[in-house]
Order: sequence, then C-alpha cells, then structure tokens
Amino acid sequence: MTGPLDPATAAVVVRAVAVGVPLLAVVALGAWRPPSARVTGAAVTATAWAALLLLPLNVVAPSLGWWTFHATGAVWLGVPVDLWLGWSLLWGAVPALSASHLRDGRGSLVLLAAVLVWLDLAVMPLGEPVVVLGGAWLVGEAVGVVTVLVPALFLTRWTLRGTHVTHRAWAQAFWAGGLLLALPVLALSPEPRWPAGITSVGLQLTLLTCLPGLAAMRELAAVGRGTPLPYDPPSHLVTSGPYAYLRNPMQTTVAATYAMLALTLGEPALLLGTLVAVGYSAGLGEWHEGEQLRSTFGAPYLGYRAAVRPWLPRWRPAPTVPAATLWVAADCDPCSGLARWFVRHEPVRLQIRPAAEHPDVLYRVTYEVPDDTTGVPGTPAVRAQGVAAVARALGHLHLGWALVGWALDLPVVRHFAQLGADAFGAGPRASRPQDCPVPALSPALGGPPRDDTRATDGNSL
Repeated sequence: MTGPLDPATAAVVVRAVAVGVPLLAVVALGAWRPPSARVTGAAVTATAWAALLLLPLNVVAPSLGWWTFHATGAVWLGVPVDLWLGWSLLWGAVPALSASHLRDGRGSLVLLAAVLVWLDLAVMPLGEPVVVLGGAWLVGEAVGVVTVLVPALFLTRWTLRGTHVTHRAWAQAFWAGGLLLALPVLALSPEPRWPAGITSVGLQLTLLTCLPGLAAMRELAAVGRGTPLPYDPPSHLVTSGPYAYLRNPMQTTVAATYAMLALTLGEPALLLGTLVAVGYSAGLGEWHEGEQLRSTFGAPYLGYRAAVRPWLPRWRPAPTVPAATLWVAADCDPCSGLARWFVRHEPVRLQIRPAAEHPDVLYRVTYEVPDDTTGVPGTPAVRAQGVAAVARALGHLHLGWALVGWALDLPVVRHFAQLGADAFGAGPRASRPQDCPVPALSPALGGPPRDDTRATDGNSL
C-alpha cells in the first residue's frame, strides 16, 4: 500500500482512508435504507460508546507495547483524531446500520463481530507509517474487542429490539458523562486555583449535582421504558422522580455541573458548557422534544407542563406525580414507626397501607404504582421493595428528602444500605394473612393519598 509512496504522502493516504471509508460506509448504508429513529438511536449509542472507550485504549497502547502513532497535526493525547473517529464509526455506526439490514438473531451479531474483527486484523498491519504495530498488538486488539466492540454490538442489538432498557440507559449516562463532561475538562486541562481541600469539597459537591440527572435517567428507564436519547424515547409519560419537581432535570444537571466545575477548577471557559446546555434546552429541546411530547401524550403532558417549571424546581412534588401506595407490615415495630414518620410528613399522593391488605404475601416494605394500562387488577407499573421502596417514597415528601432518596437508590448505595438494614433487624419477614387482625398504625393509615394542589409559586425553592 505504501511502497511507491514517500512516507509523508503515505501518511496522508492512511489517515484519509481511515476516516473516509467508514464515513462513506455510513452514508451508503443510510442512503440504501433510510434509518428509522430506533436504528439512528442504535448507531448514536454504539458510536458514542466506541468513541469513549477507544480513546483511553489508544492512549495507553504505546506504553503497553501494542502500537504507536507517528502523525503530525490533528493529534490529541498522542492519538490522531481522524483515526479515532474512523475507528469509532467502524465499530459503532457501521454495524448498527448493517444490523438493521440483516435478519434478526444472535447469528447476525456473531457474524458482524467476526467480520469486524477479521477486517481489523487485516487492516491494522497496513497502517504504517501512521500506526506502527508492536509485538503485543494482538493483545491490544483483543482488549479492544472485549471492552469496546462487543459491548457496542450488544447495545446495538438491545436498542434495535427495545430490550434491556436499564442497561442501555446506564450506558448512555456513561458515555454522555464521558464525552460531554470529562473530555471537555480533559481538553482544557485546567490547573485548580484553590487549595486542595477546597477543590476536593468542590468536586464532591459537583458529584452531588449530578444526582438529579442520574435519577431522571433511571426514572425514564424504570417508568417510561425508554432512555434520554431523543431517538429512543420513553413510551410512557414520566412525571415521577426528579420530573415531579423539575421539567428538565438532565439539562439542568449538565448546566449546573459545568458551572460547579468552572467554580471548583477556576476555569471560566467551562461556563460555555452551561450556556450550551441552556441554549439546547431552551431552543432545540423545547421545540423538538416539547412538540414530540405534546403529540404523543396530549392533555396529560399539557397538565404536567402547567404544574412543573423547566429550570426552577418545586419544593413539594407536583400534583401530577402518580398516586402510589407504600405497603408496611403493621406487626413490625420498626416498619410501623416508619409508616407513622411518613404520615407525619404529609406525603403528596402517597397512601400508607398495612401489608396484610395486599393480595400477595409481602416480605419487605413495598412501594407500588398501579398500572392503569394493563386492565389487570393489582398489576403494578412500578414496584420496589425494601430500601428501594423507602427511597421512592421519600420522593413524595419534598425536594430535600427526594435528594436523599435518589442517593439512597443508587445501585451500590442501595445494596449496602439494604445489607445494613437487614443486619439491624429489618430483614425480610412474611406479612400476616389478610384475615388476621393487625394493630392499627395510625389514624391516617389507609386513608386517601394527599393531593398537594397549592400554587406552584408556593412550592419553589
């Protein structure tokens, strides 16, 4: 490939082919059969995943003896940007668009993986003089296949089939945080201007700022059965979790996180991220996503929109939050104490009822939102038990307790909290049968859920 060419010309050809061929493949596949919204979502998710993971892979490759780069111009962290983008398209958008043309099944996924691995093994040695392979380059290739290509293909399959929504949502949160937050900070490489202690506290507060956005992402997946990506949206209107307090929790989280990073790291340029997030939400997001929500959900969305502001959160949850029930064992002293605590705090649209009245035998405190779309009595749209149930119930009190609940419901935190609760005597126990007498928990227990209809202005921070 490079024999008759001088090294400079050969480098130009290699870099042009590396980015041009995958880009032309994406254009050709899209022209052959215009992609649907779901296919576009699969292509975006897989490409973003590949881009985020391929960057550190190529950054560490020279030090591990896998391969080295010899290029000038358009190089970041020692990696040619065009090779990085081309590789991301080749392992992201190209298989996603190709999969939409193939017969659905595991065989198609294996076939795509095999073709892409074979192509990589054949092309990598032709990358000189830009890419010079080391003695252990096959190890690096294997690491890339396992950590980048295989997960990208699974994300493509799950997105096309509409399955594993929680995994897809977490993957989107991962690459969005990496590409939209971490990479800009890495590109600017700001030098912290404050003492180490202040910087540490600021970074911890920045992580806390991300909490509403993560909780909103999980709510879209758990309740709406969709993801934050506009091409893979929820199929149900989500008015619970952070959406009970704020209409744009994820855009607000991004804007606030950039502002916190700018303050913590003393880098005013990071405020540009805040302006971009606000501009996107007020412009394209309000126009496109708002119109999509109006046409999909109609009057319920308009009622929700009238009750919840886009940027300034309410203090109490909006009356549009779905009515829920917290089932608590009346013969368990810690549980009944928890029930009385919730009643004293006057939850919004949360009913506290004895677990003995539930048609099933419950073993933990259980939070349920009935599913009005199934037509099957007793079928919950949302069900959480134990610590997760308490975390969800806290969202019916006020913004302060809701933040505690969102933090408590994070995967690792939730599991450790449940282990701690079980260790202190709050382990699973069967609720009494319905025909057995149970002690009264509270005069308010079992009453109708409270509907907070106070004016919006009285509930804001």
